[in-house]
Amino acid sequence: MDQAEQLRNVIKQKSREVPPHTARVVTITSGKGGVGKSNIAVNMAVELRKMGNRVIIFDADFGLANVEVMFGAVPQYNLSDLIYRGKSIREIITTGPMDIGFISGGSGIAGLNNLSKDQIIYFVHCLAELNDLADVIIIDTGAGISDSVLEFVIASPEIILVTTPEPSSLTDSYSLLKALYRNPAFSKEKAKISIVANKVTNVEEGEVVYSKLNSVVSQFLSGRIDFLGMIPQDQELENAVRGQKLVTVETPKAISSRAFEILADNYINNEHEMITIHKGITQLFINFILRRTN
Repeated sequence: MDQAEQLRNVIKQKSREVPPHTARVVTITSGKGGVGKSNIAVNMAVELRKMGNRVIIFDADFGLANVEVMFGAVPQYNLSDLIYRGKSIREIITTGPMDIGFISGGSGIAGLNNLSKDQIIYFVHCLAELNDLADVIIIDTGAGISDSVLEFVIASPEIILVTTPEPSSLTDSYSLLKALYRNPAFSKEKAKISIVANKVTNVEEGEVVYSKLNSVVSQFLSGRIDFLGMIPQDQELENAVRGQKLVTVETPKAISSRAFEILADNYINNEHEMITIHKGITQLFINFILRRTN
């Protein structure tokens, strides 16, 4: 029996154990680096926490570890310690500002396609615990169109694509969307893709960013993307980034902080329009592993 079949059997065995509370899972990604993806992930997390949500960020961009830099905390353990060294899911969660948790993927992501049956069972069981620990789980992927980025995005029920008005950023965002839509494992009917326009100078520029991407997706990919919101260029935000701080914590009255507040509010209040998610973070990683073992 191959690993994919083993995992399917585990899923069947666990199907009766769906917890009463299931965290919402959203993957934040971008077509290129330098557009502010991780900065949006952590500041959105802060605003979601201010709204009373328990938030955990999974840092899947293990090459850069931007989340831990901005949180100012170095994780003692990562995903590898969970899978290979018997650490619990709670032990690999590092606490950041406002009790926001984050998990470092480390090299554990690369090893997900080599798990034994016992490791798969333990992994699935541990992930299910996150539903008791969080209301929203944010996956911060690497940038670009690597296999690991695409696999995370394909496995995710909710996707936020960060882009800027720069022509190269728009082109790279469309390239990622094209790779996604043309992947046979991706279902455009089951996934919700939303655009965040970052580093815009005014509302109109943000709307143009969305309109351009939505137009080409509609015309050439026969798909549809939504507009979640925009983050303006702001000196307070730039100062926070240079100081490796969070603008929503350091300068909550800044215009960019207000924009992050609106972004988080849009995300939460659109819940009635979202696809129903029965297995949350567990299902995302199950889909991810299945993709790597088929």
